[in-house]
Amino acid sequence: RRLTIYDQTGNKLTINKPPTRIVCLVPSITELLFSIGLEKQIVGVTKFCENPVHARKVAKIIGGTKNPHLDKIMDLNPDLIIANKEENRKEDVLPLAESIPVYVSSIKNLEDALTMINDLGKITHRSEEADSIITAINASLSNIDRTPTVRMCYLIWKDPYMTVGGDTFISQFMSEFGFENIFSNHKRYPGIELDQIHTCDVILLSSEPFPFKEDHRNEIEKVTGLPTMLVDGSFCSWYGSRLVKAIPYLLSLKNTVVSAQ
Repeated sequence: RRLTIYDQTGNKLTINKPPTRIVCLVPSITELLFSIGLEKQIVGVTKFCENPVHARKVAKIIGGTKNPHLDKIMDLNPDLIIANKEENRKEDVLPLAESIPVYVSSIKNLEDALTMINDLGKITHRSEEADSIITAINASLSNIDRTPTVRMCYLIWKDPYMTVGGDTFISQFMSEFGFENIFSNHKRYPGIELDQIHTCDVILLSSEPFPFKEDHRNEIEKVTGLPTMLVDGSFCSWYGSRLVKAIPYLLSLKNTVVSAQ
């Protein structure tokens, strides 16, 4: 059955039949596709698509998110490619879109994430499975107190230190749990100095893209004098099926921070 749908950048896609050869350029969406039962349809993934653990064994690795090998992708003869506006480069996506339907996601908040899950359920004829994930997310969020109670700085990079602005998915999603981003008046991923971090209850060090470790935590806490914690970045930034597990993780994280105040 023919389907016409617009992706999250406004591009029109015409899907003539359920895709059977999917290439995914977005690690968190690769995990989602496996979660809705598309293991046999996924033929290509990036080297960063580490979840589920067997993803890179059942599908061909086509390079990274920023430098995919377009020839390898074309050799796989895909009938659907899934990309993300932030994670993938336009100069890689546009040539592919000339001959293959490409769904480009653009995720800035939870609503965008749920829309993407719904869209991909429709495109792949897995609406029931996608709806189940959406229902679980909404149910888990239904009684959460969103009152800002924890002022945070969330660091994603070192040398230079980089944080998240208020227009990012990380900042928007964590606000659902009462985390108030002290750099919410900035956009995207600004570089900062440690002495800019003040009026803050906790500094959160993400496990990705920079892999902050315990020695970094000790150093930053010593320099700033502020409570500093390591966090699993996938629970704060992945916008696919991992959201189901992210909700109890972030609730527990907030409770830990509040209890320590």
